[in-house]
Amino acid sequence: MTETDGSRGSGGDGTTVEATTDTADDATADTADGAFVDGVTTRREVLAALGGAAVLSSTTETTTTSVSEGPVHLRVYPGALPTTGWARYGWQGVSSGWPPPYEDALEAIRDAFDQVTSYATEQGRLEDVDVIVERGGQVDLSLASGSSPRDAVAPSQQGVLDAFAEVLEERGAVTGRCSHLLCWWGPVHYAIGYGGTRRPNRHVDAVEDEDAQVIANLGATETWDSRDVTKNIAIHEAFHTFLTGDVVETVIDSRCEHDLGTAVRVDDDTLEVSPMATAYAGPEGVGGGTRFHGTACYDHDAFYRHDGYDGVENWRYTTTVSEATLEAVTTYVEHYLLEDG
Repeated sequence: MTETDGSRGSGGDGTTVEATTDTADDATADTADGAFVDGVTTRREVLAALGGAAVLSSTTETTTTSVSEGPVHLRVYPGALPTTGWARYGWQGVSSGWPPPYEDALEAIRDAFDQVTSYATEQGRLEDVDVIVERGGQVDLSLASGSSPRDAVAPSQQGVLDAFAEVLEERGAVTGRCSHLLCWWGPVHYAIGYGGTRRPNRHVDAVEDEDAQVIANLGATETWDSRDVTKNIAIHEAFHTFLTGDVVETVIDSRCEHDLGTAVRVDDDTLEVSPMATAYAGPEGVGGGTRFHGTACYDHDAFYRHDGYDGVENWRYTTTVSEATLEAVTTYVEHYLLEDG
Protein backbone atom coordinates (compact mmCIF):
# COMPACT_ATOMS: atom_id res chain seq x y z
CA MET A 1 0.00 0.00 0.00
CA THR A 2 1.19 3.48 -0.84
CA GLU A 3 1.13 5.92 2.06
CA THR A 4 1.33 9.47 0.74
CA ASP A 5 1.66 11.14 4.07
CA GLY A 6 2.33 14.77 3.25
CA SER A 7 3.05 17.06 6.14
CA ARG A 8 1.03 16.12 9.16
CA GLY A 9 -0.91 19.33 9.30
CA SER A 10 -1.53 20.39 5.76
CA GLY A 11 -1.70 17.21 3.68
CA GLY A 12 -2.11 18.32 0.11
CA ASP A 13 -5.09 20.57 0.72
CA GLY A 14 -4.72 22.26 4.06
CA THR A 15 -7.50 24.81 3.79
CA THR A 16 -9.79 25.42 6.77
CA VAL A 17 -13.47 25.19 5.83
CA GLU A 18 -17.20 26.05 5.68
CA ALA A 19 -20.72 24.37 5.83
CA THR A 20 -24.57 23.75 5.39
CA THR A 21 -27.33 21.19 6.46
CA ASP A 22 -29.88 18.19 6.19
CA THR A 23 -30.24 14.38 6.80
CA ALA A 24 -29.27 10.87 5.50
CA ASP A 25 -30.32 7.21 5.49
CA ASP A 26 -29.64 4.00 3.54
CA ALA A 27 -31.09 0.57 4.14
CA THR A 28 -28.03 -1.40 3.08
CA ALA A 29 -25.34 0.81 4.56
CA ASP A 30 -25.08 2.94 7.66
CA THR A 31 -26.43 6.41 7.88
CA ALA A 32 -26.51 7.21 11.55
CA ASP A 33 -24.32 4.39 12.87
CA GLY A 34 -25.43 5.05 16.40
CA ALA A 35 -28.51 6.29 18.16
CA PHE A 36 -27.67 9.87 18.20
CA VAL A 37 -30.28 14.27 16.68
CA ASP A 38 -30.36 16.96 13.48
CA GLY A 39 -28.40 20.06 11.44
CA VAL A 40 -24.29 22.80 11.16
CA THR A 41 -23.10 26.15 12.68
CA THR A 42 -22.54 29.68 14.13
CA ARG A 43 -19.27 29.95 15.95
CA ARG A 44 -20.77 31.28 19.19
CA GLU A 45 -23.28 28.43 19.34
CA VAL A 46 -20.59 25.85 18.63
CA LEU A 47 -18.48 27.20 21.48
CA ALA A 48 -21.44 27.06 23.81
CA ALA A 49 -22.41 23.56 22.69
CA LEU A 50 -18.94 22.05 22.80
CA GLY A 51 -17.51 23.91 25.75
CA GLY A 52 -14.68 25.84 24.10
CA ALA A 53 -13.26 27.24 20.91
CA ALA A 54 -12.13 24.93 18.17
CA VAL A 55 -8.35 25.04 17.97
CA LEU A 56 -6.93 25.23 14.45
CA SER A 57 -3.53 23.91 13.54
CA SER A 58 -0.87 26.39 12.43
CA THR A 59 -0.23 24.81 9.05
CA THR A 60 0.28 26.26 5.61
CA GLU A 61 -3.03 26.55 3.78
CA THR A 62 -3.58 25.88 0.09
CA THR A 63 -6.70 25.80 -2.04
CA THR A 64 -5.91 22.96 -4.42
CA THR A 65 -4.64 19.44 -4.05
CA SER A 66 -1.93 17.65 -5.99
CA VAL A 67 -2.03 13.97 -5.11
CA SER A 68 -1.13 10.57 -6.44
CA GLU A 69 -4.06 8.71 -7.93
CA GLY A 70 -4.75 5.01 -7.95
CA PRO A 71 -7.72 2.68 -8.36
CA VAL A 72 -8.05 2.51 -4.57
CA HIS A 73 -7.63 5.97 -3.10
CA LEU A 74 -8.74 7.19 0.32
CA ARG A 75 -7.95 10.46 2.05
CA VAL A 76 -8.52 11.03 5.79
CA TYR A 77 -9.20 14.55 7.09
CA PRO A 78 -8.92 15.76 10.69
CA GLY A 79 -11.96 17.71 11.80
CA ALA A 80 -11.58 20.53 14.32
CA LEU A 81 -11.54 19.82 18.06
CA PRO A 82 -12.83 22.12 20.81
CA THR A 83 -10.38 23.10 23.55
CA THR A 84 -11.95 20.45 25.79
CA GLY A 85 -11.02 17.80 23.24
CA TRP A 86 -7.41 18.94 22.97
CA ALA A 87 -7.11 19.19 26.75
CA ARG A 88 -8.34 15.60 27.03
CA TYR A 89 -5.21 14.48 25.16
CA GLY A 90 -2.80 16.88 26.84
CA TRP A 91 -2.70 19.04 23.69
CA GLN A 92 -0.85 16.24 21.91
CA GLY A 93 -0.90 16.85 18.15
CA VAL A 94 -2.33 20.38 18.41
CA SER A 95 0.35 21.89 16.16
CA SER A 96 -0.47 19.45 13.36
CA GLY A 97 -4.24 19.19 13.85
CA TRP A 98 -3.98 15.42 14.39
CA PRO A 99 -4.95 14.39 17.95
CA PRO A 100 -4.18 10.81 19.04
CA PRO A 101 -7.57 9.29 18.14
CA TYR A 102 -7.39 10.70 14.62
CA GLU A 103 -3.84 9.40 14.21
CA ASP A 104 -4.88 5.96 15.45
CA ALA A 105 -7.90 5.96 13.15
CA LEU A 106 -5.70 6.75 10.14
CA GLU A 107 -3.26 3.98 11.00
CA ALA A 108 -6.11 1.51 11.57
CA ILE A 109 -7.52 2.31 8.11
CA ARG A 110 -4.08 1.86 6.55
CA ASP A 111 -3.70 -1.50 8.26
CA ALA A 112 -7.16 -2.60 7.15
CA PHE A 113 -6.38 -1.87 3.51
CA ASP A 114 -3.05 -3.68 3.95
CA GLN A 115 -5.11 -6.68 5.01
CA VAL A 116 -7.17 -6.37 1.82
CA THR A 117 -4.10 -6.21 -0.43
CA SER A 118 -2.48 -9.16 1.37
CA TYR A 119 -5.65 -11.22 1.01
CA ALA A 120 -5.99 -10.36 -2.67
CA THR A 121 -2.30 -10.95 -3.43
CA GLU A 122 -2.43 -14.42 -1.89
CA GLN A 123 -5.14 -15.24 -4.43
CA GLY A 124 -3.34 -13.66 -7.36
CA ARG A 125 -5.83 -10.78 -7.51
CA LEU A 126 -5.38 -6.98 -7.56
CA GLU A 127 -1.82 -7.47 -8.72
CA ASP A 128 0.03 -4.18 -9.33
CA VAL A 129 -2.96 -2.22 -8.01
CA ASP A 130 -1.91 0.84 -6.01
CA VAL A 131 -3.77 1.41 -2.76
CA ILE A 132 -3.31 4.98 -1.57
CA VAL A 133 -4.28 6.06 1.94
CA GLU A 134 -3.20 9.62 2.69
CA ARG A 135 -3.74 12.59 4.97
CA GLY A 136 -5.99 15.46 3.97
CA GLY A 137 -5.85 19.02 5.28
CA GLN A 138 -7.78 20.06 8.35
CA VAL A 139 -11.50 20.70 7.98
CA ASP A 140 -13.34 23.06 10.33
CA LEU A 141 -17.05 23.20 9.56
CA SER A 142 -17.70 25.36 12.63
CA LEU A 143 -16.78 28.42 10.53
CA ALA A 144 -19.89 28.12 8.38
CA SER A 145 -22.00 31.15 7.63
CA GLY A 146 -25.76 31.35 7.35
CA SER A 147 -26.55 28.46 9.67
CA SER A 148 -28.95 28.45 12.58
CA PRO A 149 -28.25 27.96 16.30
CA ARG A 150 -30.03 24.62 16.06
CA ASP A 151 -27.67 23.56 13.29
CA ALA A 152 -24.73 24.28 15.57
CA VAL A 153 -26.04 22.24 18.46
CA ALA A 154 -27.57 19.36 16.48
CA PRO A 155 -26.00 19.01 13.01
CA SER A 156 -27.48 16.48 10.62
CA GLN A 157 -25.33 13.84 9.00
CA GLN A 158 -26.32 14.73 5.44
CA GLY A 159 -25.84 18.44 6.15
CA VAL A 160 -22.30 17.95 7.42
CA LEU A 161 -21.44 15.65 4.52
CA ASP A 162 -22.88 18.09 1.97
CA ALA A 163 -20.77 20.85 3.51
CA PHE A 164 -17.72 18.58 3.45
CA ALA A 165 -18.34 17.82 -0.23
CA GLU A 166 -18.51 21.54 -1.01
CA VAL A 167 -15.22 22.09 0.75
CA LEU A 168 -13.54 19.32 -1.23
CA GLU A 169 -14.82 20.82 -4.47
CA GLU A 170 -13.53 24.26 -3.49
CA ARG A 171 -10.12 22.80 -2.68
CA GLY A 172 -9.86 20.98 -5.99
CA ALA A 173 -9.60 17.72 -4.07
CA VAL A 174 -12.13 15.71 -6.11
CA THR A 175 -10.42 13.18 -8.36
CA GLY A 176 -13.41 11.15 -9.53
CA ARG A 177 -12.71 7.94 -7.62
CA CYS A 178 -11.49 8.92 -4.18
CA SER A 179 -13.07 8.25 -0.80
CA HIS A 180 -12.84 11.22 1.57
CA LEU A 181 -13.26 10.39 5.27
CA LEU A 182 -13.82 13.18 7.80
CA CYS A 183 -12.84 12.53 11.41
CA TRP A 184 -15.53 14.33 13.38
CA TRP A 185 -15.68 15.38 17.04
CA GLY A 186 -19.34 15.29 18.06
CA PRO A 187 -19.91 13.38 21.31
CA VAL A 188 -23.55 14.54 21.52
CA HIS A 189 -24.33 14.86 17.81
CA TYR A 190 -26.99 12.16 17.81
CA ALA A 191 -28.11 12.59 14.19
CA ILE A 192 -24.55 11.95 13.02
CA GLY A 193 -24.34 8.85 15.18
CA TYR A 194 -21.10 6.94 14.88
CA GLY A 195 -20.89 8.00 11.23
CA GLY A 196 -22.17 7.34 7.75
CA THR A 197 -21.88 7.98 4.03
CA ARG A 198 -23.24 10.81 1.89
CA ARG A 199 -26.09 10.41 -0.53
CA PRO A 200 -26.22 9.75 -3.41
CA ASN A 201 -22.52 8.95 -3.83
CA ARG A 202 -22.13 6.61 -0.90
CA HIS A 203 -19.50 4.48 -2.63
CA VAL A 204 -16.65 5.76 -4.74
CA ASP A 205 -18.06 4.74 -8.13
CA ALA A 206 -21.70 5.61 -7.41
CA VAL A 207 -21.79 9.04 -9.09
CA GLU A 208 -19.39 9.85 -11.90
CA ASP A 209 -16.70 12.40 -11.02
CA GLU A 210 -18.04 13.09 -7.51
CA ASP A 211 -15.97 10.76 -5.30
CA ALA A 212 -17.48 9.52 -2.01
CA GLN A 213 -17.70 11.37 1.30
CA VAL A 214 -18.01 9.67 4.67
CA ILE A 215 -17.90 10.79 8.29
CA ALA A 216 -16.61 8.92 11.36
CA ASN A 217 -17.74 10.43 14.66
CA LEU A 218 -14.66 9.73 16.74
CA GLY A 219 -15.77 12.18 19.40
CA ALA A 220 -18.64 9.78 20.11
CA THR A 221 -16.50 6.64 20.21
CA GLU A 222 -13.85 8.29 22.38
CA THR A 223 -16.39 9.73 24.82
CA TRP A 224 -18.82 6.84 25.12
CA ASP A 225 -16.77 3.80 24.15
CA SER A 226 -13.02 3.16 23.75
CA ARG A 227 -10.03 3.62 21.47
CA ASP A 228 -10.60 0.13 20.09
CA VAL A 229 -14.10 1.16 19.01
CA THR A 230 -12.65 4.36 17.53
CA LYS A 231 -10.34 2.31 15.31
CA ASN A 232 -13.08 -0.08 14.26
CA ILE A 233 -15.58 2.65 13.42
CA ALA A 234 -12.95 4.41 11.28
CA ILE A 235 -12.33 1.18 9.33
CA HIS A 236 -16.07 0.45 9.20
CA GLU A 237 -16.92 3.81 7.65
CA ALA A 238 -13.99 3.73 5.23
CA PHE A 239 -15.00 0.29 3.95
CA HIS A 240 -18.60 1.40 3.38
CA THR A 241 -17.33 3.51 0.48
CA PHE A 242 -15.83 0.42 -1.16
CA LEU A 243 -18.90 -1.82 -0.84
CA THR A 244 -22.34 -2.23 -2.40
CA GLY A 245 -25.27 -4.51 -1.67
CA ASP A 246 -24.83 -6.43 -4.92
CA VAL A 247 -21.19 -7.17 -4.08
CA VAL A 248 -22.05 -8.22 -0.52
CA GLU A 249 -24.63 -10.64 -1.90
CA THR A 250 -21.93 -12.48 -3.85
CA VAL A 251 -20.14 -13.25 -0.56
CA ILE A 252 -22.89 -13.89 2.01
CA ASP A 253 -26.64 -14.49 1.97
CA SER A 254 -27.43 -10.82 2.56
CA ARG A 255 -27.16 -7.42 0.89
CA CYS A 256 -26.35 -5.68 4.17
CA GLU A 257 -22.74 -4.57 4.50
CA HIS A 258 -22.75 -4.91 8.28
CA ASP A 259 -23.47 -8.62 7.95
CA LEU A 260 -19.97 -9.09 6.52
CA GLY A 261 -18.70 -8.69 10.08
CA THR A 262 -18.07 -11.22 12.81
CA ALA A 263 -18.81 -11.57 16.52
CA VAL A 264 -16.76 -14.46 17.84
CA ARG A 265 -16.78 -15.90 21.36
CA VAL A 266 -13.20 -16.08 22.57
CA ASP A 267 -14.36 -17.48 25.93
CA ASP A 268 -17.65 -18.05 27.73
CA ASP A 269 -18.33 -14.40 28.51
CA THR A 270 -16.28 -12.50 25.91
CA LEU A 271 -17.32 -11.62 22.37
CA GLU A 272 -14.75 -10.29 19.89
CA VAL A 273 -16.19 -7.98 17.23
CA SER A 274 -14.66 -7.13 13.84
CA PRO A 275 -14.95 -3.70 12.16
CA MET A 276 -18.03 -4.15 9.95
CA ALA A 277 -19.98 -5.65 12.87
CA THR A 278 -19.04 -2.85 15.27
CA ALA A 279 -22.19 -1.14 16.64
CA TYR A 280 -24.30 -4.00 15.23
CA ALA A 281 -23.12 -7.13 17.07
CA GLY A 282 -25.07 -6.72 20.30
CA PRO A 283 -28.69 -6.31 21.38
CA GLU A 284 -30.50 -3.13 20.42
CA GLY A 285 -30.54 -0.33 22.96
CA VAL A 286 -27.96 1.39 25.10
CA GLY A 287 -25.00 -0.70 26.19
CA GLY A 288 -25.21 -3.53 23.67
CA GLY A 289 -21.47 -3.76 23.21
CA THR A 290 -20.98 -0.21 21.97
CA ARG A 291 -22.81 2.40 24.05
CA PHE A 292 -25.24 2.99 21.18
CA HIS A 293 -26.56 0.49 18.66
CA GLY A 294 -26.43 1.21 14.95
CA THR A 295 -29.66 2.29 13.28
CA ALA A 296 -29.17 0.77 9.82
CA CYS A 297 -29.52 -2.81 8.54
CA TYR A 298 -28.24 -5.93 10.23
CA ASP A 299 -29.25 -9.56 10.78
CA HIS A 300 -27.21 -11.60 13.24
CA ASP A 301 -28.37 -14.80 11.53
CA ALA A 302 -26.89 -13.48 8.27
CA PHE A 303 -23.56 -12.36 9.75
CA TYR A 304 -20.49 -14.06 8.31
CA ARG A 305 -20.18 -15.37 11.86
CA HIS A 306 -22.11 -14.50 15.00
CA ASP A 307 -21.77 -16.72 18.06
CA GLY A 308 -24.59 -15.08 20.02
CA TYR A 309 -24.37 -12.75 23.00
CA ASP A 310 -26.22 -14.63 25.74
CA GLY A 311 -24.09 -14.51 28.87
CA VAL A 312 -21.60 -12.11 27.30
CA GLU A 313 -20.20 -9.63 29.80
CA ASN A 314 -17.09 -8.47 27.94
CA TRP A 315 -16.95 -6.97 24.47
CA ARG A 316 -13.63 -6.93 22.66
CA TYR A 317 -13.00 -5.06 19.39
CA THR A 318 -10.43 -6.26 16.89
CA THR A 319 -9.12 -4.47 13.82
CA THR A 320 -8.63 -7.85 12.15
CA VAL A 321 -10.98 -7.72 9.17
CA SER A 322 -13.28 -10.69 8.53
CA GLU A 323 -12.58 -12.87 5.51
CA ALA A 324 -16.00 -11.98 4.12
CA THR A 325 -15.18 -8.26 4.27
CA LEU A 326 -11.81 -8.82 2.62
CA GLU A 327 -13.47 -10.75 -0.19
CA ALA A 328 -16.21 -8.15 -0.65
CA VAL A 329 -13.84 -5.18 -0.80
CA THR A 330 -11.57 -7.06 -3.21
CA THR A 331 -14.55 -7.90 -5.40
CA TYR A 332 -15.77 -4.29 -5.32
CA VAL A 333 -12.39 -3.05 -6.54
CA GLU A 334 -12.34 -5.63 -9.32
CA HIS A 335 -15.90 -4.92 -10.48
CA TYR A 336 -16.08 -1.16 -10.05
CA LEU A 337 -12.60 0.34 -10.09
CA LEU A 338 -10.46 -1.65 -12.49
CA GLU A 339 -10.83 -0.82 -16.19
CA ASP A 340 -11.04 -4.48 -17.15
CA GLY A 341 -13.38 -5.33 -14.21
